[in-house]
Amino acid sequence: MHFPRREFLRLVAGTAALPVVSRIARAQTYPTRPVRIVVGFPPGGPGDILARLTGQWLSERLGHPFIIENRPGAGGNVATQAVVNASPDGYTLLLVNAANAINATLYEKLKYDFIRDIVPVAGIMRVPLVLEVNPSLPVKTVPELIAYAKANPAKLNMASAGNGTPQHVSGELFKMMAGVNMTHVPYRGSAPALADLLGGQVQVMFDTMPASIEYLRAGKLRPLAVTTATRSESLPDIPTVADFVLGYESSAFYGVAAPKNTPAEIIDKLNKEINAALADPRTNARLVALGGTPFTGSPAEFGKLIADETEKWAKVVKFAGIKPD
Repeated sequence: MHFPRREFLRLVAGTAALPVVSRIARAQTYPTRPVRIVVGFPPGGPGDILARLTGQWLSERLGHPFIIENRPGAGGNVATQAVVNASPDGYTLLLVNAANAINATLYEKLKYDFIRDIVPVAGIMRVPLVLEVNPSLPVKTVPELIAYAKANPAKLNMASAGNGTPQHVSGELFKMMAGVNMTHVPYRGSAPALADLLGGQVQVMFDTMPASIEYLRAGKLRPLAVTTATRSESLPDIPTVADFVLGYESSAFYGVAAPKNTPAEIIDKLNKEINAALADPRTNARLVALGGTPFTGSPAEFGKLIADETEKWAKVVKFAGIKPD
């Protein structure tokens, strides 16, 4: 599939051709009624938590409720479709995550083109995944895991939260770059995958920091490395995968987007307020506690991240032959 990257970045950087007075007036009065933030996963997960933190901040700052609407289904595609079809007036927003970038290639017959039909508003957080193993596995480092996997091809079971999830593609990227063969075992969500990893039914998993951090701190799982290019503040003593597999990088990300043609003035106002939230010490501390790093910047910068991630995961999905559940 071809992704119009240049066109996408151009549209993100562009502004609507409206009279200056009209643009200023609209930005000053927005919002005048409740705003929906649509989340493509059930309540309680990292995306839902971040949407509620962001919604609470925006409600307090802008004087109208920002209501979280959970619409799970098809790996987040149900929620995305709902926002694509919504009126581009700033009153329906989408909680974006890494699944949106992956799904662009994973699903061949989507009724929308994510980078054409959605406009980035602001990033919220980037989150490392953790390469973790059941403590019964006789490996304590990434090189030891690679050596064990090469000595026992296809015998290690690698859990994920489902086909095409960030956990899955992060593992496939590792397999591809490290030259190892582990058997992928997909689950319907991170929780059941973690339960079997804790029980020893599977041995290896790449999982997001928020889902695994308490098990790692309690010693119930053994962290071998984090997947980001730099070490995590939450696990400062744990190396990165790239320390051993040159060039490896993977992370989950979260942010806010809106339907195409949403007025640029509203996008800019929301971007400013979300960046203010990320600069607030209390909000910042909550994000760090979840194992993430606040991701501030302009709509164009968030758009570049989405475009980069879409291209990156397209290659992995195609190489590994990943199909949706």
